Amino acid sequence: MQVELLSVGTELLLGQIVDTNAAYLAGKLSELGVNVYHKTTVGDNAERLAAALRISLGRSDVVFATGGLGPTKDDITAAVVAHVMGVNLVEDQTSAAKIRSFARDRGLTLLDSLLKQAVVPEGAQVVPNPVGTAPGFISTRDGRTAIALPGVPTEMKAMAEQTVLPYLAARAAKEEGAAVILSRTLRLAGIGESQAEAEIGDLIASQTNPTIAPYAKTYEVHLRVTARAASREAAESLIAPVEARIRDRLGSYIYGADEEGLEAVIGGMLRSAGLTLAAAESCTGGLIGHRITNVPGSSDYFLAGLTTYSNDSKTRLLGVPAELIATHGAVSPEVAVAMAEGVRRAVGADVGVSTTGIAGPGGATPTKPLGLVHIGLSDKAGNVSEELRLRGDRVMIKERAAQLALFLLYRGLKAREAGSR
Repeated sequence: MQVELLSVGTELLLGQIVDTNAAYLAGKLSELGVNVYHKTTVGDNAERLAAALRISLGRSDVVFATGGLGPTKDDITAAVVAHVMGVNLVEDQTSAAKIRSFARDRGLTLLDSLLKQAVVPEGAQVVPNPVGTAPGFISTRDGRTAIALPGVPTEMKAMAEQTVLPYLAARAAKEEGAAVILSRTLRLAGIGESQAEAEIGDLIASQTNPTIAPYAKTYEVHLRVTARAASREAAESLIAPVEARIRDRLGSYIYGADEEGLEAVIGGMLRSAGLTLAAAESCTGGLIGHRITNVPGSSDYFLAGLTTYSNDSKTRLLGVPAELIATHGAVSPEVAVAMAEGVRRAVGADVGVSTTGIAGPGGATPTKPLGLVHIGLSDKAGNVSEELRLRGDRVMIKERAAQLALFLLYRGLKAREAGSR
């Protein structure tokens, strides 16, 4: 089965929003063993959308459209699909009742534009929307299928996972020669894409099934190992030995796999060890605390984050001696360690992490250039620091410094685990 992705919305063409829906769907469809050969983006124009839909239906078994199902005049997907399929539009009574209830419960006037969302192509299977008001639909004619879901990512994902992906999985399983495509993504930090690729260059050169693909992500590297087999179990058995060989070479940089973010992995390690964490940030301006607290349940182990930007705040809040700053400068390994130790003691945490650096564009000197960052890590076993020389603009330096500070924290926790065994 061949599926094509059709993203609808002028805002996508203007670059006002990023099309995360297509990336999500492509990944999910590949797991089903479904071929995705084309992806089209078209604006909110009925003629151009109809033309794109006809082309897509002419070369693919299923066209999966996202966007254009809302209450406004430029939400035209349902009408265009009905036109291309040669059927009328009809109101789905269940969806209309849900919209009426939605308006009543919130004291809203029941406008015709709201009820417009309940209109679908005649004969279509309605896809319920568990988190919004606009339903989706699956419309089939002459062996070709158009699937339409709202463009709001939270709504689209919920509807895809509950209804559409199971529908496609069932269709794919009936096809002769059906296969499963399974991927395992290893997540690396502290190493660049080119270096990571060089370490496993021979494995990439000799790949057949599974395949290995490196990707540079935001301040980390992902290695995706993908296998195609008759079943999930068979695909897993193909991936396992390749993953083991990659871990043998790059294990010191691999912090997690698949959807495991660095902050979530750190949180799990802290919780398992019964440890608490505090952060003292200067150049990163609270980014470490922001990422740590993005993880649900982080209040179990994260006690406090202090953004001590000025030298005076480093002294008053963290207890960093003023003479230490005067002697070595605020951007120094000595001050980074004192900040990490100071925040740990100030709030009674088991582990303290810190950053101090020059994010620019000003503030650099011949001996302390733009992008110089020192990270500190402190626990009862002792203190360590790490020097970074980062490139990029101010935001890039801040974000990469936060990423590498978290990776130093991860390595420290791993070392602690090894020492406790």
